Amino acid sequence: MTQKIKIIILIISFFLVSYLSYQFGIFIGNENILRMPPSQIVNPLPEDQKIDFSVFWETWRKLEKNFFKKEKIDYQKMVFGAIKGLVASLEDPYTVYFTPEETQMFEDELKGEYQGVGMEVGIKDKKIMIIAPLENTPAQEAGLQPGDKILAIDDISTENLSLEEVIRLIRGPKNTEVILLINRENWNAPQKITLKRKVIKIPVLKLEFKNLDKEIIAYLKIYQFNWLLPQEFKKIVEEILKSPAKKIILDIRNNPGGILDVAQDISGWFLEKGEIVVWQDKNGDKERKSYRAAGSAGLAKYPMVVLINQGSASAAEILAGALRDNKGVKLIGEKSFGKGSIQEQIFLQDNSSLKVTTGKWLTPKGNSLDERGLTPDVEVKMTEQDWQENKDPQLEKALEIIREIR
Repeated sequence: MTQKIKIIILIISFFLVSYLSYQFGIFIGNENILRMPPSQIVNPLPEDQKIDFSVFWETWRKLEKNFFKKEKIDYQKMVFGAIKGLVASLEDPYTVYFTPEETQMFEDELKGEYQGVGMEVGIKDKKIMIIAPLENTPAQEAGLQPGDKILAIDDISTENLSLEEVIRLIRGPKNTEVILLINRENWNAPQKITLKRKVIKIPVLKLEFKNLDKEIIAYLKIYQFNWLLPQEFKKIVEEILKSPAKKIILDIRNNPGGILDVAQDISGWFLEKGEIVVWQDKNGDKERKSYRAAGSAGLAKYPMVVLINQGSASAAEILAGALRDNKGVKLIGEKSFGKGSIQEQIFLQDNSSLKVTTGKWLTPKGNSLDERGLTPDVEVKMTEQDWQENKDPQLEKALEIIREIR
């Protein structure tokens, strides 16, 4: 090797090491910045915006000194409580802080299993409301319905509770009981309903073939958009493609939603590649991002209708809106829940996490889902008598309409 080549190699090595050192310094700097107080606290502010963080530590010390049950003081819980209060000050029911234990519980649910009574809850008009009871769970067996309001849990009023606190009170070890005070729109008075908790295995989907005047219809019900769905859905698609079915009824009633990536994946079976599934709107048109179908469109040729109700939320609304806006698919049933805000999970250094609202979802045609929901093309309501007699006029209407589609 000549002297000239050695010099060139040394120069390249020097610049490479310098660059890597620079990048490492940026990474460490960013990590440290995230753990420092924000500038609003450190730097002087105008008098009307002044933040005196010393009051926080004064409160901490006063509690430490004056609270008479010293054995009840748990410093880690105090930190968690302070963070929860910080997050709660934003007054957004879907922006929450999860402790490490709660983070694990949330992750377990996305994987399809947890202990509780089996229902999704949300906040609407500042009331705690059941979005959807899950299939074959204590909540469904007790007759709880989408739209039921939860007034109290074990005699604790839900009036001033956060969504996170409500979920924590309802969940618990299997074989224990929880008493819910439920109010329904057509009831004369609220009723107490006792539920026995169990291990909840969240169902994924169900496929049935219905014979309609010698025409086979694939009836496909999706229960939730969790991580288990894409793999199971692929198996179902193979069954449909091999069957004599020529049309599809997609039932996403009482589907509380789930993961955007999963909804996008499933949309790719029904939509042509490149068609918009949903818009992510963070700051009007300036920060609007499209999520597009990227699948095989294996079911795109099938005429179909979609069943929705007020238990259809989040990712379920995204899929329904994408099918109607792109393909003109008719929505049948009742107005959906209207959970159209975007949440991102951010993991913190101690395995706790933040679930933060970062924007809202818009249908492909630009219609907001948040607090509005989807209005069905054909409205069919379920009455209390229908529930009690196990009748399904919404499915009957879907069968009637799809018979006419060619």
